[in-house]
Amino acid sequence: MSITQKLFISIFLLTSTALQADNLTIPGHYEDGNGMIMPQRGISMDRVLEEFGEPIQRNDAVGDPPITEWDYGDFRVYFEFQTVLHSVNLKTMIVPK
Repeated sequence: MSITQKLFISIFLLTSTALQADNLTIPGHYEDGNGMIMPQRGISMDRVLEEFGEPIQRNDAVGDPPITEWDYGDFRVYFEFQTVLHSVNLKTMIVPK
């Protein structure tokens, strides 16, 4: 076996191992295809109200910049000022006993 062939095989083995990856599931994080439709990052409070209706509970803004939290039962939406910062799927959350 020539040195070129050995080098090619070594590079192939290294890259094929690097291409294999595990899927990491983080509880409460939005994932495409998870079946739950939630507000996407960057849309406005007004658009969330139009698309999802009135939340079950609204929590007042806290901190600087102000972070507001709306609870929709199965998911929670966090806003920075008037813009969606993050949506959390509460069905995937692990609740400590």
